[in-house]
Amino acid sequence: MFEKVLIANRGAIACRIIRTLRRMNVKSVAVYTEADALSRHVTEADETYCIGSGIAAESYLRADKILEIAQQAGAQAIHPGYGFLSEKADFAEQCIAHGIRFIGPTPQQMRAFGLKHTARALALKNQVPLLPGTDLLENLEAACHQAKHIGYPVMLKSTAGGGGIGMRLCWNQDELVGAYESVKNLAQNNFKDAGLFLEKFVDRARHIEVQIFGDGKGQVVALGERDCSMQRRNQKVIEETPAPNLPPHLRQALLDTAVRLGKAIHYQSAGTVEYIFDAASGQFYFLEVNTRLQVEHGVTEEVTGIDLVEWMVRQAADELPALDSFTIKPNGASIQVRVYAENPAKDFQPSSGILTAAEFSTAARVETWVERGIEVSAFYDPMLAKIIVHAPDRDTAIAKLLSVLDDTSLQGIETNLAYLKQILHSAVFRSGQPYTQFLNGFNYQPHSIDVLNAGVQTTIQDYPGRIGYWNVGVPPSGPMDSLAFRLANRLVNNPEDSAGLEITLAGPTLRFNCDSIIALCGASIDVLLDSEPLSQWQSHFVKAGTLLQIGKVKQSGSRVYLAVQGGFQVPDYLGSKSTFTLGQFGGHAGRVLRVGDVLHIQPLQPSQPHLSQHLSQELIPRYTDHWEIAVLVGPHGAPDFFTEADIEHFFAAEWKVHHNSSRTGIRLIGPKPQWARTDGGEAGLHPSNIHDNAYAVGAVDFTGDMPIILGPDGPSLGGFVCPVTIVHAELWKTGQLKPGDSVRFLPIALAHALALEKQQNLLIQQLRVDQIPITSAHSGNPGSPVLHCIREHTEQVQVTYRQSGDKYLLIEYGPPVLDLNLRFRAHALMTWLQQRIEAGELTGILDLTPGIRSLQIHFDSNRLSRETLLDLLIAGESKLPAIDAMEVPSRIIHLPLSWDDAATRLAIEKYMQSVRSDAPWCPSNIEFIRRINGLEKIEDVQHIVFAASYLVMGLGDVYLGAPVATPLDPRHRLVTTKYNPARTWTPENAVGIGGAYLCVYGMEGPGGYQFVGRTIPMWNRYRQTADFKEGKPWLLRFFDQIRFYPVSESELLKLRKDFISGRFKLRTEETVLSLKQYNAFLQQHAASITAFKATQQAAFEAERQRWEANGQSQYVSEDMLDEADTQSELDLPPGAQAVSSQVTGTVWKLLVKEGDHVDAGNPVIMIESMKMEFPVDAPLTGTVRQIFCKQGGYVSAGQVLFVIQEEN
Repeated sequence: MFEKVLIANRGAIACRIIRTLRRMNVKSVAVYTEADALSRHVTEADETYCIGSGIAAESYLRADKILEIAQQAGAQAIHPGYGFLSEKADFAEQCIAHGIRFIGPTPQQMRAFGLKHTARALALKNQVPLLPGTDLLENLEAACHQAKHIGYPVMLKSTAGGGGIGMRLCWNQDELVGAYESVKNLAQNNFKDAGLFLEKFVDRARHIEVQIFGDGKGQVVALGERDCSMQRRNQKVIEETPAPNLPPHLRQALLDTAVRLGKAIHYQSAGTVEYIFDAASGQFYFLEVNTRLQVEHGVTEEVTGIDLVEWMVRQAADELPALDSFTIKPNGASIQVRVYAENPAKDFQPSSGILTAAEFSTAARVETWVERGIEVSAFYDPMLAKIIVHAPDRDTAIAKLLSVLDDTSLQGIETNLAYLKQILHSAVFRSGQPYTQFLNGFNYQPHSIDVLNAGVQTTIQDYPGRIGYWNVGVPPSGPMDSLAFRLANRLVNNPEDSAGLEITLAGPTLRFNCDSIIALCGASIDVLLDSEPLSQWQSHFVKAGTLLQIGKVKQSGSRVYLAVQGGFQVPDYLGSKSTFTLGQFGGHAGRVLRVGDVLHIQPLQPSQPHLSQHLSQELIPRYTDHWEIAVLVGPHGAPDFFTEADIEHFFAAEWKVHHNSSRTGIRLIGPKPQWARTDGGEAGLHPSNIHDNAYAVGAVDFTGDMPIILGPDGPSLGGFVCPVTIVHAELWKTGQLKPGDSVRFLPIALAHALALEKQQNLLIQQLRVDQIPITSAHSGNPGSPVLHCIREHTEQVQVTYRQSGDKYLLIEYGPPVLDLNLRFRAHALMTWLQQRIEAGELTGILDLTPGIRSLQIHFDSNRLSRETLLDLLIAGESKLPAIDAMEVPSRIIHLPLSWDDAATRLAIEKYMQSVRSDAPWCPSNIEFIRRINGLEKIEDVQHIVFAASYLVMGLGDVYLGAPVATPLDPRHRLVTTKYNPARTWTPENAVGIGGAYLCVYGMEGPGGYQFVGRTIPMWNRYRQTADFKEGKPWLLRFFDQIRFYPVSESELLKLRKDFISGRFKLRTEETVLSLKQYNAFLQQHAASITAFKATQQAAFEAERQRWEANGQSQYVSEDMLDEADTQSELDLPPGAQAVSSQVTGTVWKLLVKEGDHVDAGNPVIMIESMKMEFPVDAPLTGTVRQIFCKQGGYVSAGQVLFVIQEEN
């Protein structure tokens, strides 16, 4: 037997062959392209070799590459699978010439049967009935002449074709003329043979084939027949055995004829003889022979119990027992469906993209190459899987297959799953009278919505979003205006957690492919249903074929929500359907909607008549440009962080919404605090900096001097102070804020916040309220954010309990210093609470998120009152174990680091261009780190980073399991300030230092840490590997120790890919971290630690003085450009037009220069606003005369950007 076999194929068949080889103890060698790098055949093979980027002609069809790898790997044989090189006689000959066995027929047999015109000659010679047809056609004229002789309709076929490619049905001469060149080109491009012939077309024909196997010595056996009549575009969709409703004598005649044909040329290996069966006349005709394993071989294996791949391998190795020693007795019925990546509702248009869900039933045999997270490329055949069932009879097999398909889920791209189910339910298929043209007229009924125009930013969300993962940096996402969203769902009688659409600024155009009931709630917006205006805040019945056009938000507000009855059907990700675009997961394919997307919805139940529901006018939320938002003070306030005057000014101010606002956070422009501190100490140079703690959604955090309202997509952990938190019932207002709006914050009491929430819930449940709505009235004294404090005393560290909105509580330990003892104390509390929760003693806790010296508790105030929780925590403090002797499990994880990586340098360039050009940390963050830490040379920074052991103190510092870590050795703690203002873009997995902490960014997004390089992903979105396990997409745990080792940029790029696929495994050492031993280490090295800190502090002060001297300390954030726009007064010549910006934002790209010619409708400028790009198009065809903005510059809505002169 062979020791090693190379598989010259990909996808499902490669996986199928690997499975048999493994059972036979034969090593498998797989070839793959970069496009197929995550395919299962790559992960399952014993050895893998990359043979190209993606195009089949340069990879899987390159015999030279495959043979070179076979020799390199020491493979004694090659299995070609089906398709690609499987029927290439030249390739089989090349294998033999290289001393490698080709697992399949001989080259002579492939040539004899491979060209359809020579196969017809062989069939004729062996008394096999033939359809009227021609030899190879010389030209189109000959084709037309012969077609008249045969009689229309005819099939025009490529002699080298296969898989339905290279054939066309022609009903008349016009169609034949139109198809001739097209089929000829297809044949040349796919099979390198442009030979064509004609064959009589049989209407209502069945396609029946016989599986044969030969030993090459004259023995050939038939293993039963298969019916493959269910075809679309001449490509098989459903195959079954035995063929239904076939008289026994006819069945036997088919088998005997096939065996006779095989024996005529001493056929070897697996092959298939295909026939056309004319049900009307009871006649069958020879079609062709496929000299390879067929896609549908699995159904034959199911009924015979024979492994055809094993037979092929054994025959090639001369180890196959005599064929007459096998008893071939088919048993029961087997049906296979082919699952394709295509849209049956759009003429089977291929679909490519990432599979966000891939679940298959265990009750069937599934041949597939895909799993969740695989990107289906446009390079290859669209087949994703073959699903095969076996049962005692056909009816049972159909029922079983339907049940299996119900348990199958493939999401993120379009597939034919629903189409297959409808075929299986059809009367024609059930009757067992299929024919090849049936599917051409089959009326498929999709339950979906087509996205014809996607709008500015349209996503799928659900309520309350993704709860329970705040401690690893996964935000809840969900609707930003949950009030409008929940009301829309209520109006169509949906369960509260049903998924709906969030529409920002301008909406999509949607075509409904089935009846549905919809409701639109939120900001006032132009809506048309089949060109007729549609009212908001009520439910509407929409018919299949209806066009829904959602225009622009009219005046106030910025978001609108569309609910459909039954909700949008998308897979859950970590328990929610909400889209988190930055993390690229949830919703539809983990992103905003695009043109061409298809959204799946539930079919309407015909028994349920539609009774329209509406919200009365007086209960519709009021949208404005001047907002008042109720808040609770805290978690941070005066006098420890802010001055009393700062807090007064905060509430007195009318804040303006900055253009750079989004779902992650809403920036506000207003008075700058005076601050109660000069800096953040170890946490950073700016007084807004604190040691990282968890944020509450709706917290207003000061990133430097600019406040940001933390949105539903914001980071869970950060090092900035938050003076107030928006109460839960008022969070909806943040979803309607738009650039330029004004905001005033009103402090209220907790009781008032809870009453607002209760009333809001009643409104949603009943669509009415019995009392006058409670408004967010001013409560006078805002109060203190500190709810309770346990003072420090013997064996008791100070504990401060801080208010953080009406749903969160922040517990802080000790003074604001970096002390591992405090982190252990927070860990002890978290462990104690988790034990209470697991024991069922404590309910209503949603999240426990530790910070550096804190623990934030997210609780459901409807199930657990804050008062009860606070009492429990205060009483529990005395029950916590002593931390002196605490030990925690710890892993030393060795991560590759590309120092000063190109991606981080690009982020600095972008920052200097569009945010701040004069920042002291630009153009080199590493030079800034050197300077501010008093180090002599840049290499010293590099040495410290690679020598340090970084202890993971928290996860999710900047999303998705991103660690906030600090060196165990204080002499390795490089201290820096953070960017002010923050960056708008950070590359995924950049490594940075902020304050005394190191962070690895989990994904692209904003950030403020000073870059040192880049590493591998901290998050594996869809795949489980040796490093990502137990269903967790995050890599790290609390108290892991990170140690970096250097790699080049190119090495890192490869490691990043291999790490996600599982081919690269980290070096990890299990250990224990003892607090007792660590404290002893600190005492032992106290002198050198103190000396290091003194040098560092002196450099820190010197840097701050340089800032003062250079005027960089008082960096003023961008103000709104409220002054009159002078360009608007330009005296424009006739035919000239001034074009203004529709939004406030930054000029991201200038696509033209003065004097350039532009065509009407072409983009001239790209404006970045709210983390989105808006094109400014030319309104007419002409010449750009003047440009009044510059790349990177700030523009306000209505500002003139350029003047264009119309062409005469």
